[in-house]
Amino acid sequence: MMMMTLLTSIVMFIVILIMALASMISKKTFTDREKNSPFECGFDPINSARLPFSIQFFLIAVIFLIFDVEIALLLPMIMIYKISNINLLLITSFFFILILLIGLYHEWYQGALNWKF
Repeated sequence: MMMMTLLTSIVMFIVILIMALASMISKKTFTDREKNSPFECGFDPINSARLPFSIQFFLIAVIFLIFDVEIALLLPMIMIYKISNINLLLITSFFFILILLIGLYHEWYQGALNWKF
């Protein structure tokens, strides 16, 4: 037990030391206007890089990502079907899909799925 604590302490010290060294070495002190500007084929940018962005588009993209990840979590349940208890798998799948549907209903009710022009 004492050996494990000692090894953990040594590893933590080494990790902190490496992170501190990396932080000190990576600091950039030289700033150049050309390097900080956006690159457009070697020319100075015509317009500002900060263009207005549609919040509605961003919300739809975030909702898509959330549901896409949740579908990716559902797919392995098909493979577990052969080696798992069928009742437990059905109950788990039912509650997972129920939570997804409640989230979808909430987004629909809040109007996040309606595209506004």
